[in-house]
Amino acid sequence: MPRVAFIGLGRMGHGMAGRYLDAGFTVSLWNRSKAKAEDLIARGAHWATSPEDAAIDADAVVTMVADDEASRAVWLGPNGAAKTAKAGTIAIECSTVSYDHAREMGRELNARGLIYIDCPVTGLPDAAAAGKLTLLVGADAADLERARPYLEPIGSTIRHFGAVGSGTVYKLINNLLGAIQIAGLAEGLAIAEAAGLDMNLVLESIQAGVAASPQVQRHSKRMVARDFSGATFTAALRHKDAAYAVKLAESLLADKPLVSRAAVEAYAQARAALPDDDEGRMIELVSRPKKPS
Repeated sequence: MPRVAFIGLGRMGHGMAGRYLDAGFTVSLWNRSKAKAEDLIARGAHWATSPEDAAIDADAVVTMVADDEASRAVWLGPNGAAKTAKAGTIAIECSTVSYDHAREMGRELNARGLIYIDCPVTGLPDAAAAGKLTLLVGADAADLERARPYLEPIGSTIRHFGAVGSGTVYKLINNLLGAIQIAGLAEGLAIAEAAGLDMNLVLESIQAGVAASPQVQRHSKRMVARDFSGATFTAALRHKDAAYAVKLAESLLADKPLVSRAAVEAYAQARAALPDDDEGRMIELVSRPKKPS
Protein backbone atom coordinates (compact mmCIF):
# COMPACT_ATOMS: atom_id res chain seq x y z
CA MET A 1 0.00 0.00 0.00
CA PRO A 2 1.16 3.60 -0.53
CA ARG A 3 2.92 5.08 2.47
CA VAL A 4 2.10 8.59 3.66
CA ALA A 5 3.80 10.55 6.40
CA PHE A 6 1.43 13.14 7.87
CA ILE A 7 2.86 15.94 9.99
CA GLY A 8 0.64 18.31 12.00
CA LEU A 9 -2.58 17.19 13.68
CA GLY A 10 -4.41 20.44 14.42
CA ARG A 11 -8.08 21.11 13.71
CA MET A 12 -7.59 20.47 9.99
CA GLY A 13 -4.69 18.05 9.96
CA HIS A 14 -6.34 15.49 12.22
CA GLY A 15 -9.25 14.96 9.85
CA MET A 16 -6.97 14.96 6.80
CA ALA A 17 -4.74 12.27 8.30
CA GLY A 18 -7.81 10.20 9.02
CA ARG A 19 -8.78 10.34 5.37
CA TYR A 20 -5.59 8.51 4.39
CA LEU A 21 -6.46 5.75 6.84
CA ASP A 22 -9.96 5.60 5.37
CA ALA A 23 -8.42 5.18 1.91
CA GLY A 24 -6.24 2.27 3.00
CA PHE A 25 -2.88 4.04 3.04
CA THR A 26 -0.12 3.11 5.45
CA VAL A 27 0.16 6.25 7.58
CA SER A 28 2.94 7.49 9.84
CA LEU A 29 2.12 10.46 12.07
CA TRP A 30 4.03 13.15 13.86
CA ASN A 31 2.69 16.01 15.93
CA ARG A 32 4.13 18.05 18.79
CA SER A 33 1.54 16.44 21.07
CA LYS A 34 1.07 12.69 20.78
CA ALA A 35 -2.29 12.94 22.55
CA LYS A 36 -3.87 14.32 19.38
CA ALA A 37 -2.80 11.17 17.53
CA GLU A 38 -4.12 8.55 19.94
CA ASP A 39 -7.41 7.86 18.14
CA LEU A 40 -5.63 7.68 14.78
CA ILE A 41 -3.07 5.28 16.23
CA ALA A 42 -5.97 3.14 17.49
CA ARG A 43 -7.22 3.05 13.88
CA GLY A 44 -3.89 1.74 12.61
CA ALA A 45 -1.62 4.74 12.11
CA HIS A 46 2.01 4.47 13.17
CA TRP A 47 3.42 7.03 15.61
CA ALA A 48 6.76 8.55 14.60
CA THR A 49 9.17 10.13 17.05
CA SER A 50 10.00 13.02 14.69
CA PRO A 51 9.26 14.27 11.16
CA GLU A 52 12.54 12.61 10.18
CA ASP A 53 11.28 9.28 11.51
CA ALA A 54 7.87 9.69 9.85
CA ALA A 55 9.39 10.29 6.42
CA ILE A 56 11.40 7.06 6.28
CA ASP A 57 10.22 5.07 3.20
CA ALA A 58 7.25 7.41 2.68
CA ASP A 59 5.94 7.84 -0.85
CA ALA A 60 4.48 11.22 0.13
CA VAL A 61 4.97 13.55 3.07
CA VAL A 62 2.06 15.88 3.86
CA THR A 63 2.46 18.81 6.25
CA MET A 64 -0.28 20.87 7.89
CA VAL A 65 1.41 23.23 10.34
CA ALA A 66 0.91 26.80 11.52
CA ASP A 67 3.34 29.04 9.67
CA ASP A 68 6.67 29.51 7.85
CA GLU A 69 8.71 28.82 10.96
CA ALA A 70 6.92 25.56 11.74
CA SER A 71 7.07 24.48 8.10
CA ARG A 72 10.81 25.05 7.88
CA ALA A 73 11.34 23.16 11.13
CA VAL A 74 9.42 20.04 10.10
CA TRP A 75 11.02 19.91 6.65
CA LEU A 76 14.56 21.19 7.15
CA GLY A 77 15.15 21.31 10.91
CA PRO A 78 17.56 19.04 12.80
CA ASN A 79 14.91 16.29 12.80
CA GLY A 80 13.22 17.38 9.58
CA ALA A 81 11.51 15.12 7.09
CA ALA A 82 13.93 16.03 4.29
CA LYS A 83 16.75 14.24 6.11
CA THR A 84 15.29 10.79 5.46
CA ALA A 85 12.77 11.25 2.64
CA LYS A 86 13.90 9.23 -0.35
CA ALA A 87 14.48 10.77 -3.77
CA GLY A 88 11.20 11.12 -5.64
CA THR A 89 9.10 11.47 -2.49
CA ILE A 90 6.21 13.86 -3.06
CA ALA A 91 6.39 16.73 -0.58
CA ILE A 92 2.91 18.21 -0.16
CA GLU A 93 2.74 21.48 1.79
CA CYS A 94 -0.88 21.97 2.87
CA SER A 95 0.04 24.62 5.44
CA THR A 96 -0.77 28.26 4.76
CA VAL A 97 2.66 29.82 4.43
CA SER A 98 4.05 32.94 2.80
CA TYR A 99 4.68 33.15 -0.92
CA ASP A 100 8.42 33.59 -0.47
CA HIS A 101 8.54 30.60 1.85
CA ALA A 102 6.65 28.34 -0.56
CA ARG A 103 9.05 29.17 -3.38
CA GLU A 104 12.08 28.79 -1.13
CA MET A 105 10.88 25.39 0.07
CA GLY A 106 10.31 24.35 -3.52
CA ARG A 107 13.92 25.17 -4.37
CA GLU A 108 15.31 23.57 -1.20
CA LEU A 109 13.37 20.32 -1.43
CA ASN A 110 13.70 19.93 -5.18
CA ALA A 111 17.46 20.27 -4.75
CA ARG A 112 17.29 17.31 -2.36
CA GLY A 113 15.45 15.19 -4.92
CA LEU A 114 11.93 15.64 -3.54
CA ILE A 115 8.92 16.74 -5.60
CA TYR A 116 7.46 19.77 -3.86
CA ILE A 117 3.99 21.18 -4.42
CA ASP A 118 2.30 23.91 -2.45
CA CYS A 119 -1.23 22.78 -1.71
CA PRO A 120 -3.01 24.97 0.85
CA VAL A 121 -6.65 24.12 1.37
CA THR A 122 -9.99 25.78 1.93
CA GLY A 123 -12.79 24.28 3.98
CA LEU A 124 -13.70 23.75 7.63
CA PRO A 125 -12.62 20.83 9.86
CA ASP A 126 -15.75 18.83 9.02
CA ALA A 127 -14.85 19.05 5.32
CA ALA A 128 -11.31 17.91 6.15
CA ALA A 129 -12.65 14.84 7.95
CA ALA A 130 -14.98 14.07 5.02
CA GLY A 131 -12.34 14.51 2.30
CA LYS A 132 -14.21 17.46 0.80
CA LEU A 133 -11.59 20.18 0.97
CA THR A 134 -10.71 22.38 -1.99
CA LEU A 135 -7.01 22.05 -2.77
CA LEU A 136 -5.22 25.11 -4.15
CA VAL A 137 -2.20 23.74 -5.97
CA GLY A 138 1.01 25.29 -7.23
CA ALA A 139 3.10 22.73 -9.08
CA ASP A 140 4.51 21.63 -12.40
CA ALA A 141 1.68 19.90 -14.28
CA ALA A 142 3.54 16.57 -14.43
CA ASP A 143 4.27 16.75 -10.69
CA LEU A 144 0.61 17.39 -9.97
CA GLU A 145 -0.33 14.24 -11.87
CA ARG A 146 2.17 12.24 -9.83
CA ALA A 147 0.75 13.74 -6.64
CA ARG A 148 -2.91 13.31 -7.57
CA PRO A 149 -3.36 9.88 -5.88
CA TYR A 150 -2.20 11.49 -2.63
CA LEU A 151 -4.48 14.51 -3.03
CA GLU A 152 -7.73 12.79 -3.93
CA PRO A 153 -8.32 11.27 -0.46
CA ILE A 154 -8.35 14.73 1.17
CA GLY A 155 -9.98 16.95 -1.46
CA SER A 156 -13.06 16.87 -3.65
CA THR A 157 -11.83 19.78 -5.79
CA ILE A 158 -8.30 20.44 -7.09
CA ARG A 159 -7.57 23.88 -8.51
CA HIS A 160 -4.20 24.15 -10.24
CA PHE A 161 -3.08 27.78 -10.33
CA GLY A 162 0.31 27.27 -11.98
CA ALA A 163 3.88 26.90 -10.78
CA VAL A 164 5.01 26.34 -7.19
CA GLY A 165 3.87 29.28 -5.07
CA SER A 166 0.78 30.09 -7.09
CA GLY A 167 -1.53 28.00 -4.92
CA THR A 168 -0.25 29.91 -1.91
CA VAL A 169 -0.87 33.24 -3.66
CA TYR A 170 -4.54 32.39 -4.09
CA LYS A 171 -4.85 31.03 -0.52
CA LEU A 172 -3.48 34.29 0.87
CA ILE A 173 -5.94 36.27 -1.26
CA ASN A 174 -8.77 34.05 -0.03
CA ASN A 175 -7.85 34.44 3.63
CA LEU A 176 -7.22 38.17 3.27
CA LEU A 177 -10.74 38.59 1.88
CA GLY A 178 -12.03 36.63 4.86
CA ALA A 179 -10.15 38.90 7.27
CA ILE A 180 -11.59 42.03 5.64
CA GLN A 181 -15.12 40.63 5.66
CA ILE A 182 -15.04 39.43 9.26
CA ALA A 183 -13.43 42.58 10.62
CA GLY A 184 -15.92 44.73 8.70
CA LEU A 185 -18.82 42.60 9.91
CA ALA A 186 -17.74 42.92 13.54
CA GLU A 187 -17.55 46.68 13.23
CA GLY A 188 -20.89 46.91 11.40
CA LEU A 189 -22.69 44.81 13.98
CA ALA A 190 -21.12 46.83 16.79
CA ILE A 191 -22.45 50.02 15.20
CA ALA A 192 -25.93 48.50 14.92
CA GLU A 193 -25.91 47.42 18.56
CA ALA A 194 -24.66 50.79 19.79
CA ALA A 195 -27.35 52.56 17.77
CA GLY A 196 -30.04 50.40 19.37
CA LEU A 197 -31.20 48.56 16.26
CA ASP A 198 -33.24 45.37 16.53
CA MET A 199 -30.43 42.84 16.14
CA ASN A 200 -32.73 40.07 14.96
CA LEU A 201 -33.84 42.32 12.12
CA VAL A 202 -30.25 43.34 11.43
CA LEU A 203 -29.22 39.68 11.24
CA GLU A 204 -32.15 38.82 8.97
CA SER A 205 -31.25 41.73 6.69
CA ILE A 206 -27.57 40.79 6.53
CA GLN A 207 -28.37 37.18 5.75
CA ALA A 208 -30.63 38.22 2.86
CA GLY A 209 -28.45 41.07 1.58
CA VAL A 210 -25.86 41.38 -1.16
CA ALA A 211 -22.95 41.32 1.31
CA ALA A 212 -23.88 37.89 2.64
CA SER A 213 -20.80 35.87 1.69
CA PRO A 214 -20.40 32.45 3.35
CA GLN A 215 -18.04 34.08 5.87
CA VAL A 216 -20.55 36.82 6.68
CA GLN A 217 -23.46 34.40 6.91
CA ARG A 218 -21.63 32.09 9.32
CA HIS A 219 -20.07 34.71 11.53
CA SER A 220 -22.99 37.14 11.72
CA LYS A 221 -25.14 34.56 13.51
CA ARG A 222 -22.36 33.73 15.95
CA MET A 223 -21.47 37.36 16.62
CA VAL A 224 -25.03 38.47 17.31
CA ALA A 225 -25.57 35.48 19.62
CA ARG A 226 -22.07 35.85 21.15
CA ASP A 227 -21.74 32.09 20.68
CA PHE A 228 -18.18 31.19 19.76
CA SER A 229 -18.22 27.53 20.70
CA GLY A 230 -16.66 25.09 18.29
CA ALA A 231 -13.90 27.44 17.16
CA THR A 232 -12.62 26.62 13.68
CA PHE A 233 -10.13 29.43 13.01
CA THR A 234 -8.32 31.57 15.55
CA ALA A 235 -7.54 35.27 15.53
CA ALA A 236 -3.83 34.48 15.62
CA LEU A 237 -3.98 32.32 12.49
CA ARG A 238 -6.09 34.86 10.58
CA HIS A 239 -3.67 37.63 11.53
CA LYS A 240 -0.73 35.54 10.31
CA ASP A 241 -2.37 34.83 6.95
CA ALA A 242 -3.44 38.45 6.43
CA ALA A 243 0.06 39.67 7.29
CA TYR A 244 1.56 37.29 4.74
CA ALA A 245 -0.94 38.59 2.17
CA VAL A 246 -0.09 42.22 2.87
CA LYS A 247 3.63 41.47 2.53
CA LEU A 248 2.93 39.91 -0.87
CA ALA A 249 0.76 42.86 -1.90
CA GLU A 250 3.49 45.31 -0.95
CA SER A 251 5.93 43.42 -3.19
CA LEU A 252 3.59 43.43 -6.19
CA LEU A 253 1.46 46.58 -6.09
CA ALA A 254 2.56 50.16 -6.66
CA ASP A 255 0.19 51.63 -4.07
CA LYS A 256 0.06 50.70 -0.41
CA PRO A 257 -2.67 48.12 0.37
CA LEU A 258 -4.61 50.35 2.77
CA VAL A 259 -7.69 48.16 3.23
CA SER A 260 -5.57 45.06 3.77
CA ARG A 261 -3.40 46.85 6.29
CA ALA A 262 -6.47 47.96 8.24
CA ALA A 263 -7.61 44.33 8.47
CA VAL A 264 -4.17 43.26 9.67
CA GLU A 265 -4.23 45.96 12.35
CA ALA A 266 -7.67 44.83 13.50
CA TYR A 267 -6.50 41.25 13.74
CA ALA A 268 -3.32 42.30 15.52
CA GLN A 269 -5.51 43.65 18.30
CA ALA A 270 -7.59 40.47 18.33
CA ARG A 271 -4.47 38.30 18.39
CA ALA A 272 -3.11 40.25 21.35
CA ALA A 273 -6.36 39.99 23.31
CA LEU A 274 -7.58 36.50 22.43
CA PRO A 275 -5.03 34.68 20.23
CA ASP A 276 -6.38 31.15 20.56
CA ASP A 277 -10.09 32.02 20.56
CA ASP A 278 -12.38 31.96 17.57
CA GLU A 279 -11.81 34.95 15.31
CA GLY A 280 -15.47 35.92 15.51
CA ARG A 281 -14.88 37.16 19.05
CA MET A 282 -13.38 40.25 17.45
CA ILE A 283 -16.81 41.81 17.91
CA GLU A 284 -16.21 41.83 21.66
CA LEU A 285 -13.26 44.16 21.08
CA VAL A 286 -15.01 46.62 18.79
CA SER A 287 -18.41 46.71 20.54
CA ARG A 288 -17.19 48.39 23.71
CA PRO A 289 -19.20 51.58 24.27
CA LYS A 290 -17.56 54.96 23.79
CA LYS A 291 -16.61 56.74 26.98
CA PRO A 292 -18.53 59.96 27.63
CA SER A 293 -16.52 63.05 26.68
